[in-house]
Amino acid sequence: MMPQQSKSPALVTALALGHANGPTVAVKDCLDIAGLPTGCGSAAFANAQPARENAAVVDSLLASGCRIVGKANMHELAYGMTGFNAHLGTPVNPKWPKLIPGGSSSGCAVAVAEELVDFAVGTDTGGSVRQPAICCGVFGFKPTFGRISRRGASPEQSSLDCIGPLARDASMIEKAMQAIDPSFEAICLEKAPRLARLRTSFDEPVMEALAVPFIAHDFAPDYIDLPSLDDAFKAGMLLIARETYLAFGHLLERPDGLGEDIRARLTAAAAVSDADVAWAEGVRERFTAEVDAVFSSYDIILTPALPCVPPTLQAARDPSQILSITRYLRPFNLSGHPALVVPALTSLGLPVGYQLIGPKGRDEYVCAVGRWFADMM
Repeated sequence: MMPQQSKSPALVTALALGHANGPTVAVKDCLDIAGLPTGCGSAAFANAQPARENAAVVDSLLASGCRIVGKANMHELAYGMTGFNAHLGTPVNPKWPKLIPGGSSSGCAVAVAEELVDFAVGTDTGGSVRQPAICCGVFGFKPTFGRISRRGASPEQSSLDCIGPLARDASMIEKAMQAIDPSFEAICLEKAPRLARLRTSFDEPVMEALAVPFIAHDFAPDYIDLPSLDDAFKAGMLLIARETYLAFGHLLERPDGLGEDIRARLTAAAAVSDADVAWAEGVRERFTAEVDAVFSSYDIILTPALPCVPPTLQAARDPSQILSITRYLRPFNLSGHPALVVPALTSLGLPVGYQLIGPKGRDEYVCAVGRWFADMM
């Protein structure tokens, strides 16, 4: 393995690791590859020692016959949703270059959208696979929490984070999951799923775009409410702040090495109290019960992936423009349910999408419904 400088800002390192004729894969640079430093998108780790062994997911990819062609760029420390990276450069959204690529798995989404790879493997702590997937017009999947081993992932400890794939179509998501997790077996639907549509508020262009397949197929799913959704969003924000601070707060003691946005967020994260964490854990229990209760009557919960079209690069410099962009994604990191995003377009050709959430442990079913839903569109 001879790592080289990549020609694309989506990849921080070009590799040729694994089976010469296997599916090509990019791996987010917070996942260990033996012999390479794990940079986490940060100058703070520019001189990090090479990893001694592969992350568990990297071993699975290689054992399944994949070819790893690069480590993917990312929002620094996986702690941001824009994809901005002052240290390594911000990957350019291939289809909408004026819009953010999303984050934190920005390089993964861009590499897939640019067709540099067949699929990419990212991490999702608060929407970090699913949000950039929609920003770049591809599919992204967050498995059930705990299904995929996080050994060799950074940060080491997380109650929210899941390793998951991004791909250009639903079938490749399933193939990626088979490579990531040998126990995953793609299935075919025997009948149409019972869909429950979350009652939500979102921008009119998104509303119009997401209504198209239902109008075209004269299909009207029942509406449901999740009363603790907003609290779950806030709880997810508190927990990711606490856990990221515990992992990386020591970097604040260094005068350089962190981007301004990350330094500000880590500094703010220090204020999260034990009482905040206790409240968030109470919300986790309550919200998880609400979601589980829906599945006694329905097979899948359907939500918008994003409440709005992704902001422009310029607008995203204002934190108020991106604060709520993961409103419908982050709560399901808190609850741990599997969730797949399916890309769509507004009438002006801008990226939006659907999110399909299923019962815990039924990852194969969620992916099968995603394939069915994409075909219906």
